[in-house]
Amino acid sequence: MSLVISHLTKQYGQQLAVKDISFSIEKGEIVGFLGPNGAGKSTTMKIATTYLPPTNGTVHVNGFDVVKQPMEVRKIIGYLPEHNPLYLDMYVHEYLSFVCGVYGITGSERKQRVAEMIELCGLTKEQNKKIESLSKGYRQRVGLAQALIHNPSVLILDEPTSGLDPNQIIEIRKLIKQISANKTVILSTHIMQEVEALCDRVIVIRQGEIVADDRLKNLLSQRDGVKILLVEWEGTIAVEDLQTLAGVRSVTQTGKSFRIVTEVNVDVRAELFRLSAEKKLSLLSLREEESNLEEIFRSLTSSETVA
Repeated sequence: MSLVISHLTKQYGQQLAVKDISFSIEKGEIVGFLGPNGAGKSTTMKIATTYLPPTNGTVHVNGFDVVKQPMEVRKIIGYLPEHNPLYLDMYVHEYLSFVCGVYGITGSERKQRVAEMIELCGLTKEQNKKIESLSKGYRQRVGLAQALIHNPSVLILDEPTSGLDPNQIIEIRKLIKQISANKTVILSTHIMQEVEALCDRVIVIRQGEIVADDRLKNLLSQRDGVKILLVEWEGTIAVEDLQTLAGVRSVTQTGKSFRIVTEVNVDVRAELFRLSAEKKLSLLSLREEESNLEEIFRSLTSSETVA
């Protein structure tokens, strides 16, 4: 496992920001870490990157304990915080060279890594400019470059496209997808389209507790404890015949198409095939209706008071 969080708790005075959460992330996964403002996302990520100590529980990155072995963790983790902390009076190439020095990268390797990051992050034309003169989009690119300069195996990105225009968002999204091929990526964002475009799995946190942890496709196919199937036959079938199947809650018909609502833990596909054969009907299509991730997010976090 690239990241293992076990019974993590973080308390500020009387406030519990993170409440005994546990999850693990495998190598190569792109995971969306979602939640309203104040839910505990940034706190969890700061603990995982050794910026904050936990109150209780443990966090291991590639087997290294973030409390007992913080320097080892920092060598293998890349972090882009929500507020990109750049030295604005430095030139792009100068700043990236400085970051290499922080990680102990020297000599020809330093020059090589700086050149690679400038090319990878699309900073060739901006490398001789001061960071203060760059647009928000290019500053985010510089932030990604510094997070990647030491070739980390785990990459944590907190709101990487915050404040960007639509064109910049698409560019940064493409860049994240490109660099994630050989890395474990944890992405925190409020842009649901970004999660759908980039993530394999979604973890949702609310009031310091995890309320969902599943593959994205599974979340999109489930809502309020039900699953919805869209079915079409060549021929006529009675709604009553479908409603008698075990686990079916309701059936609505539009022409030859049927919308079948079932209990989420019941798979009625075999019964639908059996019924089709029994009535000698050709089954033209059978698919699950996907939910909108924004709707799912609201349903999971609606009781949260957003600060």
